Amino acid sequence: MKKNKKIAVIICMVLLLTLMFSTTAFAGGTGDVAGAIESTWTDASGQIKTVVNKVVFPAIDLILAVFFFAKLGMAYFDYRKHGQFEWAAPAILFACLVFTLTAPTYIWKILGI
Repeated sequence: MKKNKKIAVIICMVLLLTLMFSTTAFAGGTGDVAGAIESTWTDASGQIKTVVNKVVFPAIDLILAVFFFAKLGMAYFDYRKHGQFEWAAPAILFACLVFTLTAPTYIWKILGI
């Protein structure tokens, strides 16, 4: 019984905090919801572009670079062991790395931002 009471109190507190800190969004005096969404997107698109260029693409580049060099090392050790170098995985990772390194220069033109 004590456990159920604690859970009920926690749920009530979360609900109370959610109601206290939530705000109502209106579309404006005319009720033009589409216009409100378009103006919000216009305001936020520059910030989204900056975050994607400075955070998302470098993070993806770092992950792909680590995977590329790890796979290249593993392929080299397989070559030493079996005498045959497997190019497919390192080539795919390298192509993806080049794609994501150059993506910020053209991706926004494709998306129209």
